Amino acid sequence: MPQPAATPASRETSLRKVVTASALGTTVEYYDFTLYATTAALVFDKIFFPDASPLVGTLAAFATYFVGYAARPLGGILFGHFGDRLGRKNVLIITMLMMGIGTFAIGLLPSYDSIGVAAPILLVLIRLVQGLGMGGEYGGGVLMALEYSPRSRQGFFTSLVHIGTPAGVLIPVGLVTVLDSTLPSGSYDSWAWRLPFLASILLVGVGIWMRLHVTESPEFVKMREDREVQSLPVKEVLTRQPATVVFSVLAKIAESGLFNIYYVVAITYVTTELDLAKGPVLLAVLIACAVECFTLPYFGALSDRVGRRKVYIFGAAFQAVLALPFFLLIETGQFWGYAVGMTLGLGVGHAAMYGAQGALFANLYPVNVRYTGLSVTQQIGATLGGGLSPLIGTALLSVAGGHWSWLIAYCVGVAVLSGLATTRLRAGEAPGPALPATDPSHRVERTQVS
Repeated sequence: MPQPAATPASRETSLRKVVTASALGTTVEYYDFTLYATTAALVFDKIFFPDASPLVGTLAAFATYFVGYAARPLGGILFGHFGDRLGRKNVLIITMLMMGIGTFAIGLLPSYDSIGVAAPILLVLIRLVQGLGMGGEYGGGVLMALEYSPRSRQGFFTSLVHIGTPAGVLIPVGLVTVLDSTLPSGSYDSWAWRLPFLASILLVGVGIWMRLHVTESPEFVKMREDREVQSLPVKEVLTRQPATVVFSVLAKIAESGLFNIYYVVAITYVTTELDLAKGPVLLAVLIACAVECFTLPYFGALSDRVGRRKVYIFGAAFQAVLALPFFLLIETGQFWGYAVGMTLGLGVGHAAMYGAQGALFANLYPVNVRYTGLSVTQQIGATLGGGLSPLIGTALLSVAGGHWSWLIAYCVGVAVLSGLATTRLRAGEAPGPALPATDPSHRVERTQVS
């Protein structure tokens, strides 16, 4: 039966709940990926690949990190399908459970010394399950905020969801820093690395509770009432908007890839190649992420005023220019150099792209295929960017004998690529109409409203 019209006050309350619940989901997602990447850079070569050299062991640990990314496009298509057909809310509860339980399970996983080769195999299987869940998480979280918010403020409200990314970095890196600096020497590497994984269950519990208390997206409800539910959303996206998919994926690569260069590869470089303590560089990451929590909504709001593409392209260009100064700052081996480099990279360059991204990418797709379209863009782009960049970055360090010279070419290359791809996207300031049925094979399913 039709739902009663929401009052402005009730809609504002619902918007706050939705944004908070969505931001928590993003926090859980990046809590896992940050914690895993940080622990992979510091510990996992010894825990799961003890027979390899330090650099090869780190590469193997990052390969399991990539497995989680590789599963994300499939998860995006799978959960995007159900999100476009059945609704955003229930899918988001499932994806959060998959992510959170997987992170908790890693904290209980026996080491290679305990169960042999079964340890890295189990690690890979957990990462696959997590990757599927994460593939469906982002699209639904952003869409709930986007579809509840006024069109003129979609950039701002979706950027609030994105605060979950630096927060999801800030919390685990903070825990790692505290544990490493307060516990006896060697404790973190031997057993205390498990504690942040186990603690993730607290975030998951709060996130699930909040998602159970939000209502379905109003735009999805209207689309379902208008009987515009597509029977196979991924087919509609890939056959009717192939250029949009390709260019948005390319536009995504730098945002995701350079984010991981700044904190994953930089930590590896400082601790492995410079052979310096990890505490100062981890603290610098904390400062940069704290700054980004404030700059993200600034750039999101700016994108509402001047246009999402302009802000996004600025972020890409800034990071291309920053590439050489960033590594010069890191090479100082000084805390101030780490802090300035990380803050410019994360708090300005990445924040500009990520702050504008949610509204830019989501509005490329009509509401009845939007979950699928956004998930395909996000997850394939994130896999090619953030999933591969730790592997590529570590390999380039190895090829260059531990120097960052080849990393400069990678950073500039992906930034220019994503900036140019963004110029080919339509403005993404407002959504287009729902995709119509053009022949019986594209018939719009007549779904009854519950």
